[in-house]
Amino acid sequence: MSHRFDPPGEDVVLADVRRALAEDIGPGDATADLLPATAAAEAFVITREAAVLCGRAWFDACFRELDPQVEIDWHAADGDALAPDQRLVSLRGNARALVGAERCALNFVQTLSGTATVTARHVEAVQGTRTRVLDTRKTLPGLRLAQKYAVRCGGGTNHRIGLYDAILIKENHIAAAGSLAGAVAAARTKHPQLLLEVEVENFTELHLALAARVDRIMLDEFSDADLARAVAEVGGRVELEVSGGVDLARLAQIARTGVDFVSIGALTKHVRAVDLSMRVSVRHA
Repeated sequence: MSHRFDPPGEDVVLADVRRALAEDIGPGDATADLLPATAAAEAFVITREAAVLCGRAWFDACFRELDPQVEIDWHAADGDALAPDQRLVSLRGNARALVGAERCALNFVQTLSGTATVTARHVEAVQGTRTRVLDTRKTLPGLRLAQKYAVRCGGGTNHRIGLYDAILIKENHIAAAGSLAGAVAAARTKHPQLLLEVEVENFTELHLALAARVDRIMLDEFSDADLARAVAEVGGRVELEVSGGVDLARLAQIARTGVDFVSIGALTKHVRAVDLSMRVSVRHA
């Protein structure tokens, strides 16, 4: 089954790719230079394990930066479930370009598919409940938009992208402002258009956050019993998000308490790349 997910803009993808290629190729690919400049080649990529695909835009851009005329034929879409030994994509183009871009292209797809795959496992664990799986800002430096896209490909939901598009008031912010109510009042005054969330660690703080009329409350390190109690006490007046102490084994139980969201840093922080393999065949004149 194919899905459609819109990746970040072309400018973001190209910036990621150009940075990666510059890091890898530097002043020139000394190994690819051993091939004739005009030699053509064909290649294909397969996955060695079950996974969820993500990263086509980055993959394509890697090769097109080195060979604008490269032909790329995908057999799967971002968001698709993949089987072991499935052929993902076929390529035809300049031999130097294919071998030169191979590692960067695979790095992007392996890493982003890893995030999409682990996200899909977490999303599956909450099926049948109201709970949605969120990511966090615990991303690889410089690849946040790419990893946030991978979370969407895996069926997850993005939390705030950065520090600019939502407000999350935590312990240090409250201490600096003097009180939870003071921090919330300042946030409403300065950024009234942004979603306002407050992190709480106990029921006293929960009641203060409710009184301050925030948009969402993050329940940090609450037990399952306390989560169920919080859901009952809040009664749907604000959204509830769970954070801290969350793993795949506990996720289904958390979802059964009735919370709206569970944020999981491991989706983007604990990255295990999917095992892919690319085979190149050079056509000699």
